[in-house]
Amino acid sequence: MARLERTLFRMAGVGALATFCHGAGLPALAEDAGAQPGLSFYGVPGYVDMPSAFVLPDGTFAFSGNATVGDVRRGTMVFQITPRLTGVFRYSYLKDFLSNGDSLYDRSFDLRYQAISEDIGGWRPAVAIGLQDFGGTGIFGAEYVVASKHFGRAVTASAGIGWGRFGSYNGFTNPLSIFSDKFKDRPGFSGIEDTGQIGFDRFFRGDAAVFLGVDWQATDRLRLSLEYSSDAMTEEVARMGFEHRTPINVELEYTFRNGGRLGFAVLNGSTAALSYSITLDPGRPAAPSGREPAPPPVMTGSAEAAASWGLVPDQGRRAGLEAALKDQGIALDGLHLDGNTATVAVTNLRWSASAQFWGRTARVLSAELPAGVTTFRIRSHIRGMPVKEVVLTRQDLEELEYAPDGAWQAYVRADIQDAAGLPDPRLAPESALDFKLRPYLDPALFDPDNPLRLDVGAELRGEWSPLRGFYVTGAIKQKVFGNLDQSTRLSDSVLPHVRSDAPLYAKHSGPSIPYLTAEYFMRPAPDVYGRLSFGLLEPMFGGVSGEVLWAPQGKRYALGLELNYAVQRDFDGYGFQDYNIATGHLSGYLDFGGGFKGQVDVGRFLAGDWGTTVTMTRRFGNGFEVGAFFTITNVSFEDFGEGSFDKGITISLPLTWVTGQPTKDRGGYTIRPIQRDGGARLSVRNRLYGLVRDEADAANGDRWARFWR
Repeated sequence: MARLERTLFRMAGVGALATFCHGAGLPALAEDAGAQPGLSFYGVPGYVDMPSAFVLPDGTFAFSGNATVGDVRRGTMVFQITPRLTGVFRYSYLKDFLSNGDSLYDRSFDLRYQAISEDIGGWRPAVAIGLQDFGGTGIFGAEYVVASKHFGRAVTASAGIGWGRFGSYNGFTNPLSIFSDKFKDRPGFSGIEDTGQIGFDRFFRGDAAVFLGVDWQATDRLRLSLEYSSDAMTEEVARMGFEHRTPINVELEYTFRNGGRLGFAVLNGSTAALSYSITLDPGRPAAPSGREPAPPPVMTGSAEAAASWGLVPDQGRRAGLEAALKDQGIALDGLHLDGNTATVAVTNLRWSASAQFWGRTARVLSAELPAGVTTFRIRSHIRGMPVKEVVLTRQDLEELEYAPDGAWQAYVRADIQDAAGLPDPRLAPESALDFKLRPYLDPALFDPDNPLRLDVGAELRGEWSPLRGFYVTGAIKQKVFGNLDQSTRLSDSVLPHVRSDAPLYAKHSGPSIPYLTAEYFMRPAPDVYGRLSFGLLEPMFGGVSGEVLWAPQGKRYALGLELNYAVQRDFDGYGFQDYNIATGHLSGYLDFGGGFKGQVDVGRFLAGDWGTTVTMTRRFGNGFEVGAFFTITNVSFEDFGEGSFDKGITISLPLTWVTGQPTKDRGGYTIRPIQRDGGARLSVRNRLYGLVRDEADAANGDRWARFWR
């Protein structure tokens, strides 16, 4: 069992987050796992190898790993993108699969869509259409249409028709050939140069075959699955000596109290296999909320406060307000009193939800300012830039603090506007110097020689702000242990090596400087933000970067322009190479609602190629974010090399999701099947849309339920 656990851990690291939650016994695991559809060995809702038409709960992750005696192992990450659309990333190992005797490390993507939902009380089954391994090597390439139905609470059954791998056993002439003879034949996979290309010319082509599946939930924890597989395992038989004795597969699966599932299966009458899967609900934090200190109550103001405050508050009273805000994780930058109105300039240091930051500020003002101050103008700032002004009245705060729908009513009554160009209440800034020492993890996935490499060390970060909006930031890293430097794979790219030489940067064992920059942030006009950055911008490039963002108040779209001049750094990070490039992108952002955001970047990339990156992300109410992207440039698939074009999956989460403690810090990772040079963009810190997005979203009502928290 220990060996199996190590093997599954190496399956591209896709189960790392779920494994952490599992081991800690955290409540983020989806409840009532026995009521959820089982997962096949391909990691999707299904039986043993065959899929079903069922879906996971909306927004759910599922992580699974399995291993057979015949040395086939898979690790899969599944995300229920919408209630009907399912996305899959899979990393597989097939021992001695290639013609030269080498083993194959395979990366693949799936998409499934439930076209018809099941009528539980009636006759209508669920129907789903799926594309398996549509953007990888095609080794597991298949398409299918499947119908599934519940029969009581304990039994489900499915019947489907498959193509590709799922049309290889007892196949028959493709029924779609009645529309065109093109459907009769399925083009083959020509070689590694095709890796990553979407096989449009193979979809639903070639022979088709029927598959069947049924499972029985014998108890709350024990499930038995039986299927008739339409996969003849042709490649495994020819290349790996696999024995296909029967199309019947059977699996016995046990569900643990934490939602994890352990399965034992017999495949094709010849091979035993073990599997483990676990589900994760991003909408339910790993650590329960409410661990932050309770907010101060709304106060009506005291006679003492009224007597102590004048039109110009004395330093002692201002110090009291500053201390009260600091206790809530909020920095006081300035204050101005004008009759019954107080304008306060503040910076959020702690809260991941901007509405909660505004709510905490309003509570403190109600307690610290005299009762005669009836209107609070809360001016928020990010990196020295005024961003939003939220106007609230003392009367509204008092009326709504305990109202059943008080958060929504507070949003409706609040007056939110762009803070650019308004009178600045801030005092002269003081020079600020800050240092933080933290551990770091640098993972590298999918190296065929070692699918999971990792460096662990310490990083000292520093920041100095001598002027408002101007920051000098830097970091020094020192590896303590790890194996990133053990990679021996050298780049074969025909493009400038702007990313593919990453292993050479990792071989430097001494202290490294990942970034050292001078940055200036500004508001040149209403709805417009600006940034200038100069220095060592990222581990591989230095230079200068400028950006302008137009984000109109109250709108769900924005437009940005970034121009950069980048010079490639030496492998030890302390000098520069001869390569330099001018790059830039025009970026469009659109909030589709429901947590979905789209981004399109058009411009020139680091290798000199021109093209477009399309990104779609989904953010949950607690800040957990999942995204996917792809980049197409004027570099041909052949010149790009293995993978054909840049693509990947991003996961980003606020650390409060894990710890339950309020913090603005986030963690995340980008899963790329392979990192090549085409479509590579400069990695500049503090891009403007990311800085102001949370407050822009809050101004449109997002996460406003946390206003009174």
